[in-house]
Amino acid sequence: MRRKLTTVLMLAAMLMACSLLARAQQTLKIGVINSQEILEKSTEGKKAIAQLEEKNRKTQQDLGKLDDQIRQLESRLSTQQLTMTQEAILSLSVDLDRKRTERQRMAEDAQKDMQELTQRLYMRIQSEVMPIISKLGQEKGLDLILDLRESGVLYFSPAVDLTQEVIKRYDASKAPAR
Repeated sequence: MRRKLTTVLMLAAMLMACSLLARAQQTLKIGVINSQEILEKSTEGKKAIAQLEEKNRKTQQDLGKLDDQIRQLESRLSTQQLTMTQEAILSLSVDLDRKRTERQRMAEDAQKDMQELTQRLYMRIQSEVMPIISKLGQEKGLDLILDLRESGVLYFSPAVDLTQEVIKRYDASKAPAR
């Protein structure tokens, strides 16, 4: 009786081990996306990039104007220094220092604003794209979706690339209803 119980327990343990082994050998279904490509090629991504480029262009124009004013003050100081009074030289030097400080602050503020805007736009797009990626993964029965930009993937079959499908669905989700 004890021998039968031992045999039954061993048989049950073997069946359990085989079942676990079968699950472990189950094929993992993986997909990949390229978030950088989604950003660059989707309609919303292109809008975000254009908005960032426009803000950067305006900032560069504003900084350029200050640079011109600084150059004018420097030129005036260097060319007229011999004919100016000490008080006028001091006043011009103070104005020059103020303009340089103003330019530095403007550049720092612009950089901070640009970083905040970039992060806000990218986070918005990411939050809009994630449900699309999740739904696509569920539809295709995938266990894992990797982002090529962040994952360090060195090789993948183009057959598992979902990027174009995500872009297509994202653009469709943002298209005005007809």
